[in-house]
Amino acid sequence: MDAELLQLSHAVGLALMKQEALLTCAESCTGGWVAAVVTASAGSSNWFERGFVTYSDASKQEMLGVPAATISTHGAVSEETACAMAAGAQAHSQAQIALAITGIAGPGGGSPGKPVGTVCFSWCSEGKAAISETRFFSGEREQVRRSAVIHALTGLLSRLESTAKTVP
Repeated sequence: MDAELLQLSHAVGLALMKQEALLTCAESCTGGWVAAVVTASAGSSNWFERGFVTYSDASKQEMLGVPAATISTHGAVSEETACAMAAGAQAHSQAQIALAITGIAGPGGGSPGKPVGTVCFSWCSEGKAAISETRFFSGEREQVRRSAVIHALTGLLSRLESTAKTVP
């Protein structure tokens, strides 16, 4: 694990421990890379609850409860599916905070509307509406996946830090 990813993992862990919260993640195109990054930090069992690798549409439905209609209407790579993945991960775990990633890492699989490098994210926490966004990353498969992991964890850290500032 390189220094940048380890530093990010450590920062996320500190932020989660400060809030006494557990994290779960639901990953598709990153294939468990977020879980690998966060568990590279010693003591991560204090703040990482579990991860779901749901690469196929069927696994998204079976493991996370993503409605088939969501996937058929919006596609597996959509903010709607990412939100359903995050909500499902949270519902099927003991975690208070969830993140989800679904995308097209390449080299194939893209379309004019969703080119290779399209990645959808969602973050949710207990009692709050899910937040989602779509990003486009350039590069080869490994670069797209790494960028998605960094963005997911950086986005989580940003949300944790902004939440901490609003809590007295």
